[in-house]
Amino acid sequence: MINPDLCDLTISVLHNKIKNREIKFSDIIFSVIKRVKSEDQKINGYISIFEEDAINQAVDLDKTIKNFEQLKPLSGIPIAVKDNICVKDKLTTCGSKILANFISPYDATAVAKLKVAGAIIIGKTNLDEFAMGSSTETSYFGPTSNPIDNRYVPGGSSGGSAAVVKYSGAIGALGSDTGGSVRHPAAFCGVAGLKPTYGRVSRYGLVAFASSLDCVGALGKTAEDTAIIFNAIAGYDEMDATTINTPVKNISVDSNAIKKYTIGIPKEVFAEGLDGRIAKVIEDTINNLRKRCRNVKEVSLPNTKYAVATYYLICMAEASSNLARYDGVKYGLRVSSSELKDLYAQTRDEGFNTEVKRRILIGTYGLSKGYYDEYYGTAQKVRNLIKQDFDQAFKDCDVIITPTTPVLPFKLGEQISDPLAMYLGDIFTTPANLAGITAISVPAPLTIDNFPVGIQITGPALGEEQILNTAKAIEEINE
Repeated sequence: MINPDLCDLTISVLHNKIKNREIKFSDIIFSVIKRVKSEDQKINGYISIFEEDAINQAVDLDKTIKNFEQLKPLSGIPIAVKDNICVKDKLTTCGSKILANFISPYDATAVAKLKVAGAIIIGKTNLDEFAMGSSTETSYFGPTSNPIDNRYVPGGSSGGSAAVVKYSGAIGALGSDTGGSVRHPAAFCGVAGLKPTYGRVSRYGLVAFASSLDCVGALGKTAEDTAIIFNAIAGYDEMDATTINTPVKNISVDSNAIKKYTIGIPKEVFAEGLDGRIAKVIEDTINNLRKRCRNVKEVSLPNTKYAVATYYLICMAEASSNLARYDGVKYGLRVSSSELKDLYAQTRDEGFNTEVKRRILIGTYGLSKGYYDEYYGTAQKVRNLIKQDFDQAFKDCDVIITPTTPVLPFKLGEQISDPLAMYLGDIFTTPANLAGITAISVPAPLTIDNFPVGIQITGPALGEEQILNTAKAIEEINE
């Protein structure tokens, strides 16, 4: 009899069960699809689901795999993909009306690498339109709910990916992280979410939002699962000139490694705006880690107080440039008009939602003549100061621990009309994107009102191994 709860297991456990021939590849797929059918109608985590393709691939693996000692790391594992990352011959909508019928002609590099590693792409997940949001409420295809309590938001913009991993509608997922869009929903949904170093994973096939900030990230049930996905997708890509051309070490997560680490705690973190209950959970977790790590010391990141303003000036400016390609001429939605200028205006007016329009308008203003140096130019200078703060801090520590978000999940509709409140929710996540370094969110050992508390571990550029090891140590506290 097929275990109906295979979908609740981790990548590594499923891999070992397959390797030991305890289960078949198709058992995993049927378990996941059963869970999607029972849960996603109320969660709305998926925009499209590839049921027939996934079943056919799994059945084919059952027939063709003979050497179970040489299985690929993700063989037969169902992975969901955020719907701003291209999958060949499938819809790539970015959660927007303007791309509601767009079929991608190619795979993103990260997706192609997942396939090489043996993964089965199970579907495309919901997101804030063009990844612009912190709640996954702005999608043309409707909001996503938090599986812990569907009256609440799952965080954003990769809320669909976090939600389906949480309710086991996928074993792992890809998301995109521009200012926290993998880590934020990971915190709200109680899963692990890894943002790699900028350039460590190719952006080829990721629909651009803010090109100097965007990263393809991984979500999983555990830090180890995100490491397995990261191992598969990381590396140089000649199709993306910003990728780092250095060898990628295959990371095997080891929590015992933290005995060599010094953990840094920024003195600026526990300040006004942070929920006191979250602060207490973070402090308790840090005190527990003191027993295992080499040292815990205070560090300073003085310019991170400017991170949210800096981030939004840069991302809106870059968005206004990137989204200019959606004009109703080449692809996507086209509103008929006899005048070319009207065609552009009417297509964008009908195709984009309020938040996307807001960011395009602000970004265009910030790039306009007479304001470029004052806004975008100044933001880039502050960005460099933030990076220098991290460079200095990592001379004294190996990882830095902060909350992932300053607040717990809020109810659907509660903040959608207050964009400033939404933006301030990124206060702890945006600095890593501005500095181009790596960070992960994992659930703290304790919950508040049944909701998880996300702990963010930040590391230096190419420091994925130490943040993953630290994340694993946090996961083990209450095991």
